[in-house]
Amino acid sequence: MNYENILCRRVADVPPSGIRKFFDVVSEMDGVISLGVGEPDFNTPWTYTDAAIYSLRRGHTHYTSNWGLIELRRAINRYLIGRFETEYDPTDEILVTVGASEGIDLALRALVEPGDEVIVPDPSYVSYMPNIRFAGGVCVAVPTVAEEGFRLTPERLRAAITPKTKALILPYPNNPTGAVMRREDLEKLAGVLRGTDIMVISDEIYAELTYEGRHVSFASIPGMWERTITLNGFSKAFAMTGWRMGFACGPREVMAVMCKIHQYTMLCAPTPGQYAALEALSSGEQNDYADVRRMVESYDRRRRLIVHGLREAGLACHEPLGAFYAFPAVPAGMDSQAFCEKLLWEQKVAAVPGDAFGALGNGFFRCSYAASIENIQTALARIADSVGAQ
Repeated sequence: MNYENILCRRVADVPPSGIRKFFDVVSEMDGVISLGVGEPDFNTPWTYTDAAIYSLRRGHTHYTSNWGLIELRRAINRYLIGRFETEYDPTDEILVTVGASEGIDLALRALVEPGDEVIVPDPSYVSYMPNIRFAGGVCVAVPTVAEEGFRLTPERLRAAITPKTKALILPYPNNPTGAVMRREDLEKLAGVLRGTDIMVISDEIYAELTYEGRHVSFASIPGMWERTITLNGFSKAFAMTGWRMGFACGPREVMAVMCKIHQYTMLCAPTPGQYAALEALSSGEQNDYADVRRMVESYDRRRRLIVHGLREAGLACHEPLGAFYAFPAVPAGMDSQAFCEKLLWEQKVAAVPGDAFGALGNGFFRCSYAASIENIQTALARIADSVGAQ
């Protein structure tokens, strides 16, 4: 069999994830301190887990609606109203997905025709470019820089728009940079988009992990609701990565197409996970999201520790205001891959090369501070040793 002639070229030609490729090596090494994986080190709160177990005992082992449990969609709507001042009809404007990652894929396949362009800030999460290509689209990377807090500026957005532009992916708080967009930043982007038919895919999975002020949802900006698909989920703020529970919200005309793809590929999100997610939101409503607040407070302490330590080691590091990543510059004269390999092999510290997140990530590396204080302190000491040995 000549598989080169059989396989879809636009899929086969996409390189493997720079994160997973690097950590395949890490998984086989002993004694490594990992600052790499973007996953909370908290376990899922036991009340969420118990809700899933209890649902199984009650016989809730069958399919749900393609859209997800209506009780969960109503709870999601209440959550969005209370936390982010956005509102959706639970009947046909909220779709429960298999993680926010499925939402990215569904949104792009619902919007993109072959040859359409999708604007993505660079650096950004590793899956955007491959999913654009899988949908037949063209990724247009727009630079963001540390001197501007890695925020997308209206000038760069305007310069990237062409007659082929179909969508903008707006990933804030940002992975890997920790950048956030304040209300005034979003209003300026809205000014560029008004009068166009460009849709916005607003990936807000780190919305709760905002350390100064409160996250502003792009759909809450006047005139932007009708052009925005909001993606969010339970992985990061609710410590539910392995449950693969997310949701997508937007105008019913768009959500109907996304649900059509979902029903033919996934059918529905896992039923026990939906009951766990429902408990996360229901208990959160009752206790003002105390579990989330405790995690965010812990991440904030670690955030300040890691940024201070990296700067003390002599590495330039802008202050991350969201998510749980620091994105320091590598020492002068080195590229991201070389520095991260040096850290791994000589110091047994695993971090992600910045160019895994786009070409403009070269010269940086990503450190997740969703790790214990002890591990962060040890890793910082080893990073300082490595930098001092340059």
